Parts: sequence; C-alpha cells; structure tokens
Amino acid sequence: LYYNGGKLPFAAAQIGNSYRNEISPRAGLLRVREFTQAEIEHFVNPDDKRHSKFANVADLQPLLYSRAMQMSDDKRAQPLSLGEAVQQRIIANETLAYFIGRTWLFFLRAGVDPKRMRFRQHLQHEMAHYAEDCWDAEVETSYGWVECAGLADRSAYDLRAHTTASKTELTAYEKFPEPREVEQLRVIANKKELGLAFKKDAKAVAEVLEALPEDEAECLQKSLATGQTSSISAGSHSFSITPAMVEIKREKKKLAGRNFIPSVIEPSFGIGRIIYCVFEHSYYTREGDETRSVFKFSPLVAPVKATVFPLVQKEVLNAPAASISAALTAAGLSNIIDTTGNTIGKRYARTDEIGVPFAITVDFETVENNSVTLRERDSTSQVRVPVPEVASVVRQLVDSQLTWDEVASKYPAQKPAAEDGKEN
Repeated sequence: LYYNGGKLPFAAAQIGNSYRNEISPRAGLLRVREFTQAEIEHFVNPDDKRHSKFANVADLQPLLYSRAMQMSDDKRAQPLSLGEAVQQRIIANETLAYFIGRTWLFFLRAGVDPKRMRFRQHLQHEMAHYAEDCWDAEVETSYGWVECAGLADRSAYDLRAHTTASKTELTAYEKFPEPREVEQLRVIANKKELGLAFKKDAKAVAEVLEALPEDEAECLQKSLATGQTSSISAGSHSFSITPAMVEIKREKKKLAGRNFIPSVIEPSFGIGRIIYCVFEHSYYTREGDETRSVFKFSPLVAPVKATVFPLVQKEVLNAPAASISAALTAAGLSNIIDTTGNTIGKRYARTDEIGVPFAITVDFETVENNSVTLRERDSTSQVRVPVPEVASVVRQLVDSQLTWDEVASKYPAQKPAAEDGKEN
C-alpha cells in the first residue's frame, strides 16, 4: 500500500512451492505432495469493487457453470459474456469477473481448448463462511474435470485475521470528496474501574474494548444493557466486563475520510495441473497415420520455437544453417540445428513430436537466391522467405504479431519435397 501511494486497488503476486499432507497421492501428476502454486492478492475497497479495465474483458464469453446451472436438470455450462454475468449478479463484482476473463485468456494462450474449459461457481455449502463469491477454472481431461485455478472474493477476512493475530492495524484510508457527517458507535473504557478490577492487565483490556468493530461493540452494548457481564479476550486471557467498566454510545462526527480494512480478490493457480492440461489438449496424431504424433503447443509456450535443417550434409548448406540459427538466437528464439542424415520428412516428424511450431530448411535454392523454406507444424504448409527476414518473421509469429495465414499470403508457397504431399 505504501508503494502504491496509499491508494487502492493494489496487488501483490507470488509463485512458489506448496505442500499437501497426502498419505497416498493418487491421480498421477494431478495430486502430488509438493506442487508449484502462483497467486495474486488484489486488494480493493469493499464498497467499490469496480475495475478500471473491466471493459477490456466484458464481451468475453467463457463457459460459465453457475450455481443455478448446476442445480438445473440440464447441468451444462453455457457461454455468457462477463458483462452480462456481472449485470445479472451471477458473478459478484467487476473485479472478480475481470480476473475470470484474464484467466480464461491466459489458459487459451497457453494452449487449453476453450470448449473443454469452464468456470464453475461454488455452491453455497462449498463456500467459506466469509467468502462473497468463488469460482474454479476447470479443464476437462482424461481424468474428468480438473480444477486448475481458483478465483475467490475473500472479503476482508484475511486482513481482519492478521490484525487480530498481529495486533497491527492493516487498514487503508479513503478521503471523501466532501466531509461527511456520520453517526459512529464510540466505546469509552472506564480506566479507573478496569484498573481496580484487572490491575496490570487493565491497559490491554482498555485497548481491546476501544478497538472493537462496530458490530461487536453493538453486541457488547446489548449484553451489558440487561445488566449482565460479558467476556472479552485480551492476549491469552478472558476478562468479564461489567456495565460500569465501559460506556458505549452513538456520536455524530464530521469526517474528511475513513479507515477501512480492504477486501481481497484472490486468483490462485496450480501450475503443474495447467501444464498437464496443456500437454493433454495439445497431443494428437496425423490423420491417416497414428504413428505420427504431434504436440500442437502454441508458439508462445513451445520450449523450442524453431528447428533449422540443412537439406543434406554439405558444408555449402551447413554454413548458412549455422548463420540462421545464430540470427534466431539473437532474436531471443530457442532453436535446434538438426544435421543428422535422416530424410527431411523424418526430421519434420521428429520435431513435431516435441511440439516445435516452425521448421526452417536450408536447401540448394538458398545458395542460389538466399531464401529458405519456412514450415508451419500443424498445417504442414510451407513458404519461401528471404534469409534476412526469417528470424524477424518467426519472432512476430511467436509474439502473435503475425498469423500464419498472413505469412502465407505474403510469401510464395513451397511444395513439399514428396510429390504426393506426404513428408517421408
């Protein structure tokens, strides 16, 4: 809060190892004792949970599986725009909906199939008592629907609990546009009576009484009004409070602002589960040949962005291949040079198996006109690109600044080496 100029909203993000006390882990890689977890703690004013960038995601239509849908006969998630979901109060507020939208975009860019992903709202009995609203990002796999992320409006519970445990005020300040006259419940400890009753503990008891939240102060007031005593905790001890020890009354005050405990919106991600789902959703085999397996990783997440193939083992081709590989590396693109003696078709198939999205082939035309073949993994289509441009083209494809269709329309097509169109 200090580094954000004392203003809300602000957020903190972290990633690290988490641990589960699991005696007998099951479900393969999905439920393990040690796993990587990432989360965002986004703090907001509990009375204003709008988000300044909500308009950027309001028209997105992820599959939403609300409580009403779960209780219906159909029991099926339906696409619904996030703007409508907030308007209809299906999602509690704009900030929670904003993170649902951003999570959906993140999963799609990572390579999760949008038709096999949904956001399921927690049923009332699943919700923590303090939560305003909770949704799970679930992905359909061979194990069924797997929870990969959780997005929750946890109200102000976390900071209240920390305040109670640490005895440290964790509040934000809101300045009003104009001073407001408000009625407040004020707790005034009678320090003389407390001193006589509690001696050295009197100061601690007085501090607890005067720091009581309004709802607790009201409960204390009602209890004492009947002439009964009421117990409060200070430190590790409990103390009985009599009507003579405290005065609780309502007062009108003009306030320029107020202190309040922020609410927190918490998106939390299981990184291992997301990666597993990307693997499962990315795997397929070529039509008509089940022996040719492919991982269709998006260029953004593919570990290796491109391979460079000299068509045959000749120095006249190896030298330009090494130069192109160096240019790719300089552009920040991980790449592999494959100089094995296998046919070009087998080398294509081998890199398809590890999900490399693009392959660059250096052939004898490269020597003649300084151009290379650029192949796209999923369509297997190829174009000829000038050598000075190829690293830039691949960089733009990886960064989603260009689509393959745009590349194919700009550069001349290249027929596969085999006459029947199959890569042998």
